[in-house]
This record gives sequence, structure tokens and C-alpha cells, in this order.
Amino acid sequence: MKHNFGAGPGILPHEVLKQAAAAVIDFNGTGLSLLEISHRSSEFEAVLDEAVKLVKELFSVPEGYSVLFLQGGASTQFALAPYNLLPEGGKAAYLETGVWANKALKEAKFFGEVEIVATSKESNFTYIPKDYTVPADAAYFHITSNNTIYGTQLQEFPKSPIPVVCDMSSDIFSRTVNVADFGLIYAGAQKNMGPAGVTLVIVKDDLLGKTGRKIPAMFNYQVQIEGGSMYNTPPCFAIYVSMLTLKWLKAKGGVPAIEAENNEKAKVLYEEIDRNPLFKAVAAVEDRSRMNVCFVTENPELEKPFLKLCDEKGIVGLKGHRSVGGFRASIYNALPITSVYVLIDAMREFAEKNK
Repeated sequence: MKHNFGAGPGILPHEVLKQAAAAVIDFNGTGLSLLEISHRSSEFEAVLDEAVKLVKELFSVPEGYSVLFLQGGASTQFALAPYNLLPEGGKAAYLETGVWANKALKEAKFFGEVEIVATSKESNFTYIPKDYTVPADAAYFHITSNNTIYGTQLQEFPKSPIPVVCDMSSDIFSRTVNVADFGLIYAGAQKNMGPAGVTLVIVKDDLLGKTGRKIPAMFNYQVQIEGGSMYNTPPCFAIYVSMLTLKWLKAKGGVPAIEAENNEKAKVLYEEIDRNPLFKAVAAVEDRSRMNVCFVTENPELEKPFLKLCDEKGIVGLKGHRSVGGFRASIYNALPITSVYVLIDAMREFAEKNK
């Protein structure tokens, strides 16, 4: 058995993989593969409708918001958010907490002025800035809820006088959120929701159509809403697997239930890191991510031997990002706590061998 701590594409529930594999051969008894049915067929329209329904149910999406399944990853949304929300000659505010936040604000500069309200770049993004003021004259305030590379996470979402836009790619559906506190939420699926290839967008309808610019159809949220996420052929397989994953999450008790599991996984792993003399966490304690646990060895020469031990125990995907080094244990929704304990046992065994 493999224990997959990879940062993304991340682990998916085994039962979801089995259902998806079967659908590739014969989708719902149609005699056709899911990969070859028409996206306009009643069978696939039912899949898309169910996926939208589950998003609304699991996140308690209020009236006045639309749910979209789009292509291009969160990186495309870095541009589409300002394209659709930032008026000509307007200003947007950004909180810079890592590489992806930085990439998002760079894209926004194509459409207007960008004000960086705070940054933790000087510390290699080891903490989340907290002492800042959101400018009331900006069109929106952009945040990144979880930073996969650096292992930091917003434990509380900021109060803002303007609409909040949030990239939730790496912690979507991992914890409860109040959608009404946001103007726009977007998330690449490949951490907690499904495979790479589809991106979830939840947008407040009354924010749209106010930029004063013409937007090409594929990039226009209003057009995509009117087309029901099917202005063009959607990523059918990725949407189907996302739907199955959302059904799996609902059966587990929904977001509150998985949040409790995620909190416990993070708690026991951080406790071991803090206790074990060979390892040290990277992020500030108050900002530690419950999705991506980044840690290093006190002696860098021990990194390769530890990864070798992990490999022998079926632990994969643990190598840290080059920006931080060390190790990164991504403990997404589908990773069971038993895998976390396998990692903890490996850490203890390694420490015993290297006293």
C-alpha cells in the first residue's frame, strides 16, 4: 500500500477511483465510455447538475451566487478574476503570502492598479501578515487561503469593506467557510475535489458586468453562467470524478466531519515534529497549514536517508518544494489518518537510528 503525501495532483478516495475506472469502460450502463459520451447527453447533464447541487449543499452556497466548472486551472482565474471584476482604471488589493498569490497579483496588473496591502516575502513566506488595512476604494481584496509551498494557511478570513476574492485551490472543502463572506471563490480541483483539468468557481452574481470592458466569451463569467458551464465542451471526466468525490464527502458527514478529521491529522503530525529532535517545522505556529505540513531536518545531510526510509515504507510525495527544501506532507481530505501514523512511525524510527 502506498501512503500518498503528494502536493498535487493529490490523493483521491479509493472508492472514487474504482467508480471512475469502471465509468471509463461503461458509463452507467450506456455501453459507452464516459470519455466518449456527448456532453449534451442527458446522462452527462445529470452529472453536471449533481456536481453543482453538491457544491451548493456542502458549502451552503446562498442565493445570488453561481457555481461554475471551468478549465485552465486556478492560474487562469488569476487573470479572469480581475478581467471580470476590476473596472477600467480601477484598483485591486492583494495579500501576498506565497508564489501563487504573487502570480495572481502579477496577472491583475494587466487590468488595473494593484495595491499589495501586506507581504511576508521577506521571511520566505513563513507567516501570514495580519497588521494591514484593506483599502475601501479598491474593487476587491484577493487572498490565498492556503499556501502549499510554504505550509501556511489563513486560520481566520479577514474582515473586509470590499468584496473578497479567494484562491482556495489547496484547502477547498477541507473546512467550513461562510460563502456569503466572499465575492468570488475559485479552486483548482486537484487537491481535495478531483483530478487536474477542472476548476471550481463560485461567484456572486451582482458583482458581474460592471467593468466597462468587453470580455471574450470564454473568459466572461456571465457567458459561462448563461451556458451552464457548457459554453464549450467541458472537461467531462474531471467533472465526473469531482462529483464522485463530493458525494464521498457528503457520505462522510460533509465538510464539518472532514474538518474534524483534518484537524486531528494535523495535530498529531505537528506534535511529532515538535517532539522529535531531528525535525523542525517551517511555518509560524499560529499560521501552520492543516493541508501542507512543511518541515526540515536539523541536519540537511539526513534528508536523503530519511526519504529512502520513507520510500521503503511506501510513503511517497514527501519531498519538499525547492523554495523551502526538506519535506512537505500534504494531508488532503482523502488521506486517512492511518497514513499519517505510518509517517510518524518512520520519523520515530529514523530518530532512534540517528541519535
